[in-house]
Amino acid sequence: MDIRDELMDHIPRLRRYARALIRNQELADDLVQDTLERALSRTGLFEAGTDLRAWVFTIMHNVFANQTRKASARALHVSVDAENIAESEFAVPAGQTRSLEMRDLDYALQRLPQEQREVLLLVGLEEMSYADVALTLGIPIGTVMSRLSRGRERLRNLMAGVQPVAKLRVVR
Repeated sequence: MDIRDELMDHIPRLRRYARALIRNQELADDLVQDTLERALSRTGLFEAGTDLRAWVFTIMHNVFANQTRKASARALHVSVDAENIAESEFAVPAGQTRSLEMRDLDYALQRLPQEQREVLLLVGLEEMSYADVALTLGIPIGTVMSRLSRGRERLRNLMAGVQPVAKLRVVR
């Protein structure tokens, strides 16, 4: 099987991860396209016998990090006046519990630090091993485990509505 064919097999996983990471379908699709474009233009750099999935997710991580840095440099702050929102816009039809839970999970995931969110999504959503996540993100496996543990704990607290306790520093 050609590397191009193998890359095509990973598109659904790339899309799923990108959409969970970005929360905007168009931007996520752009990220996938940019990732595939970069991977296809650099197929000569792929080492045969290594994990193609980890390689392509590494590319996606790097493309996303570059795009995030560029976007933050030119980001605009838009003020929203909450008083102009009608209460009727908050009404939810009965029987929508599942979609509300998914919305809450998505909201909680977006409130995690990017480093924790990336690890949680790669392990939980993409079912990657800790070693593959470490390789993909270019961090030690211990850091993966630490970020995963802290991310899961913070996610549980956010889903339960518990505010994180601020750690006090003792000044001597």
